[in-house]
Amino acid sequence: MPALKGGLLALVAAALFGASTPLLQQLGTGLGAFSTAALLYAGAAIVGLLSRQPVDREARVVRSDLPRLLAMAALGAVLGPVALAWGLQRTSGTSASLMLTLEALFTALLAWCLYRETMDRRVWAAMSLLLAGGVVLVLDQGIGGGAGQVLGLVAVLVATLAWGADNTLSRAVADRDPSQVVMIKAAIGAPAAALIAVLAAEPLPGAWAALGLLLVGATGYGLSLRFYLLAQRAFGAARTGSVFAFAPFIGAALAVALGDRSAGWLTAAGGGLMLAGIVLHLAEAHGHAHQHEAMAHEHAHRHDDGHHNHVHEPMPTGEHSHRHQHDPLRHVHAHVPDAHHGHRH
Repeated sequence: MPALKGGLLALVAAALFGASTPLLQQLGTGLGAFSTAALLYAGAAIVGLLSRQPVDREARVVRSDLPRLLAMAALGAVLGPVALAWGLQRTSGTSASLMLTLEALFTALLAWCLYRETMDRRVWAAMSLLLAGGVVLVLDQGIGGGAGQVLGLVAVLVATLAWGADNTLSRAVADRDPSQVVMIKAAIGAPAAALIAVLAAEPLPGAWAALGLLLVGATGYGLSLRFYLLAQRAFGAARTGSVFAFAPFIGAALAVALGDRSAGWLTAAGGGLMLAGIVLHLAEAHGHAHQHEAMAHEHAHRHDDGHHNHVHEPMPTGEHSHRHQHDPLRHVHAHVPDAHHGHRH
């Protein structure tokens, strides 16, 4: 089932990224935000390089993808991690982790605007709960920590908006080799952030801090993004964003385990609202008669999914990639907004 596969992939991505946030707060103490971002995405670039798939298994990035990848690098590999690193130095790890849940809200809204992914009343209610939870977290920091804490949380909010836009842009390249996408995005973002760090005369990290940030980048940004792109391929940007919204709760739990005791009843209330929004979104079911128009594209696919009926000589087994043609088809089944279900409602 694409939805189950997509959900599991997104959950693995969420676990990897969620664990990275409190670790980043520990490792990034005293470092510049741009230096931190450069090391994180240098680690991600290494993962992308080492995990690339053969050309017959995954579609390659093409020249027309480069402008989108540049935008993804600027938003997701520079602005997002820089804003997060700056914010984590000024607010609690628990609240910052929970605030990252709003990435799902921005991703879903942008996916609805740009790709017309379905947003029924259940999904809108879920998004409202996520937003309410974020407001409660800001109030909590304003009451307990003053203006500095609020500014830190606002910076984390900027990171969620940047990554929400990055997630939405990445939907159009989800059918490319995800490791190649990770490698190119990180290879653009890491040097850009490093150059700004040098121009800003940011302090150099110690060897252990640099190694730690490279490892966090490899797992929480490189591997996590690879699984995120595979999940988007399986069941769309909005739903991937909803499952990925479990990441902040993983991060908040780890922050508490590492000694963060700043969470109060308002933090718990905000987290509860956000968790309710995630569960409500994931409970959505969508199925109706729909028409597939004729189309030709290239991506990794199988011949047992009901949508790839073309013939090979000999017939391959398992996933493979090549350019193929879809004939017009009308049928009824439960579906999600993947590459084959972008129809209007």
